[in-house]
Amino acid sequence: MENQQLFPEPSRELSEKRKSLVPEVSDAFRAFSRAVFKQGALDEKTKQLIAVAVAHVTQCPYCIRSHTKLAVRKGATEQEIMEAVWVAAEMRAGGAFAHSNLALDEFEKSKV
Repeated sequence: MENQQLFPEPSRELSEKRKSLVPEVSDAFRAFSRAVFKQGALDEKTKQLIAVAVAHVTQCPYCIRSHTKLAVRKGATEQEIMEAVWVAAEMRAGGAFAHSNLALDEFEKSKV
């Protein structure tokens, strides 16, 4: 059985094709991304650690790889990256836990 990847590897060809289809939106997104991740009230390493955490919640493999790499370049340690992932896991689980109130509330309203 052939080992197939679920997601294609990023490539220059795919990036260029994506940009060629709607160049003005692609350019705007890239400018937005650069602005978001530049040094501000939060330092660049912290922003990349936030991105690593969010990428785990959104479950984007491309984002996990790219923002982990960028976080390392900005000085993040393996422990900081793993702590960011654990924060993401807690927030994801915490959301499900907190939203259980909706199910309990609806159950009570649905009782006849």
